[in-house]
Amino acid sequence: MENRNKSKSVEDTHSFGEESMEDIAALGEYDPTLELSQYSMPPLELLADHKSENEEMNDDEINSNKDKIVEILGNFGIQIDEIKATIGSTVTLYEIVPAPGVHFSKIKSLEEDIAFRLAVHNVRIIPPASGKETIGIKVPNTHPEMVSIRSIVASSHFREAKMELPVALGKTAISNEPFVFDLAKMPHLWIAGATGQGKTVCLNVIITSILYSKHPSQVKLIIFNTKSLEFIPYERIENHFLAKVSADEEAIISDTYKANGAINSLCIEMDTRYGLMRDAQVRNIKEYNDKFIARKLNPNLGHSYLPYIVIIINEYADLIMTVGKEIEQTITSLAMKAHTVGIHLIIATRRPATNIITDVIKANFPARIAFRVNSQKDSRTILDDVGAEQLIGRGDLLFTQGNNRVTRVQCAFIDIHEIDDVTRFVGNRQSYPSAFILGNAEPKNIDLDLDKKDDLFEDSARLVVIHQQGSTLLIQRKFSIGYNRAGRIMDQLEAAKIIGPNEGSKARQVLFTDMTSLENYLNKLANE
Repeated sequence: MENRNKSKSVEDTHSFGEESMEDIAALGEYDPTLELSQYSMPPLELLADHKSENEEMNDDEINSNKDKIVEILGNFGIQIDEIKATIGSTVTLYEIVPAPGVHFSKIKSLEEDIAFRLAVHNVRIIPPASGKETIGIKVPNTHPEMVSIRSIVASSHFREAKMELPVALGKTAISNEPFVFDLAKMPHLWIAGATGQGKTVCLNVIITSILYSKHPSQVKLIIFNTKSLEFIPYERIENHFLAKVSADEEAIISDTYKANGAINSLCIEMDTRYGLMRDAQVRNIKEYNDKFIARKLNPNLGHSYLPYIVIIINEYADLIMTVGKEIEQTITSLAMKAHTVGIHLIIATRRPATNIITDVIKANFPARIAFRVNSQKDSRTILDDVGAEQLIGRGDLLFTQGNNRVTRVQCAFIDIHEIDDVTRFVGNRQSYPSAFILGNAEPKNIDLDLDKKDDLFEDSARLVVIHQQGSTLLIQRKFSIGYNRAGRIMDQLEAAKIIGPNEGSKARQVLFTDMTSLENYLNKLANE
């Protein structure tokens, strides 16, 4: 594995050599933050306290809506004994107690009539909760509250959260409580919704939550963004929070063809971490880091403190359509196994089509966020239920953890000026010499067995020489084969000295410049 920045305490600057574990333990607990002891988290003052004009509903509007609800129900012969209102950030809940003998289904059938009378896009009528006799009518607010991320980050729900990766998502739509969840327990997150409904803002909120809760030694981000411009401010925090395949790669991956190499490197990182944890005899990253902090693991045997890695893929559909379906298998492998070793995926797409979000992907992404979509079909694809088509937009979302419980949340808002201020602040703090370097395949001494060459060995050799590009992806796409087989062919080409050694996500050097010399060499190999 390539060199990477590792947090080291002052006492660790010398080599352990042949010292016993007792000598190592005598140093006391390891502090992963000590190498950047001068680093300070961004202050709240960098975040704005956004307020919407006229966002609060007044008593006259509430009373008017109550009267209209009672009136329209009365027109259909439904008497109401009691009605009360609870004002939320996005919707207001009107709870009614119907007269005895009134069936819920009769009131439910009047959703469209009530929406028309109240002049709103839609209303949702919900059955009585357990232990209650009231029926709920959810009515969108005329002026939904703009929830500033500052108000959530400053709340005790976030500040006092005992979570590995806390995310300050926003406020619940009705109770108006800060909504914070632990990304590490999801274990992966899928975000979908129509264009302009809040997906990119949501991703920025998630990233900002991490910057306000974690030290650079504790978490790393790797960001894929095919739109190339939206996440540029995060390049400032490259040496603090970003992970890369190699030192000379771009900080934010915008080239879809480089994404395949980066995803494969993440798989190598995952496998490396599994090996470390097997050796340490632990079951997950938390147990591993606790053991390392307690000086029960020897750094000379390859052990080190492992930061969480959060992979953010924006416009997942674009990546699949451009690179090809082979990358989906690698992402699926990460989704199935990576969370145990502290690697978590967030994928966002505006196209929740079933050919993009397959059943296998869905099965490994129980946590989902749905912004407003265009149809019930899209809502079912995301949530396995309807509802997302009725959202009012502008950050209104439905959140589920795959437990059949859906929570309506008004996503927090953060604008580009706040992101600029936060990333500049972090970028000016004490940092590592470089970004965190992911695991890569080490150059291998491979013995070429002429009797076991792949059937596509010679054709692959010709392909890389013609294109002057030693790329696993090139072989995959040309011959429609899987990554593992293409990787073995690349190993054989390297052993035959047709291409150079692995250099991360960069294409390998091709050691032949013309077809004549290659054909002569292939004939020589065949006759040996």
